[in-house]
Amino acid sequence: MNAPASDRGARFDALYRADPDPWDCATSRYERAKRAATLAILREREYDRALEIGCGAGVLTRELSRRCRTLVALDVSEVALAEARSRCAGARGVTFACCEVPERWPHGRFDLVILSEVLYFLGRREIEQVSRLAHEALETDGDCVLVNWTGENDLPICGQQVAQLFERAAGWHSRRCREAELYRIDLLRPEL
Repeated sequence: MNAPASDRGARFDALYRADPDPWDCATSRYERAKRAATLAILREREYDRALEIGCGAGVLTRELSRRCRTLVALDVSEVALAEARSRCAGARGVTFACCEVPERWPHGRFDLVILSEVLYFLGRREIEQVSRLAHEALETDGDCVLVNWTGENDLPICGQQVAQLFERAAGWHSRRCREAELYRIDLLRPEL
């Protein structure tokens, strides 16, 4: 699904029309464990202004909203965003926008940027550009979290390569990395 930028929205819309939860994020034990590990890597920190790239149907968004004063959740699919809005109805401080990074990056600074299982749908240059944009948008003491599937896939780049490429593209310092059987979670901070 590493499609040209102009095709991604339509492809993900079709995917979410066929199944409102195509990766079983809301129901699978694996997804629940990965979500818990993602929140655990943040420890008990609460965030003032967070950015979630690729929020999909909003399962992680709902959990993040409990720890963020404001949360901007982006996705390339309007169909996925409709599901996310419904799932997050009543969640405080969450706004949704349909846009594709790196072409459209939101304005402002964030103390949390989270990219969960989204980067390998981009090309290498786009990943590098997203890394630089995230680095520029992140507060000095902010956290950047990458969650990547490390099992086999049919994409040109795997989760391990994505994490390495992202970290090298801008001045990131790895604070923590948790590797599980089929995924890795990286907590990064800007190098000082």
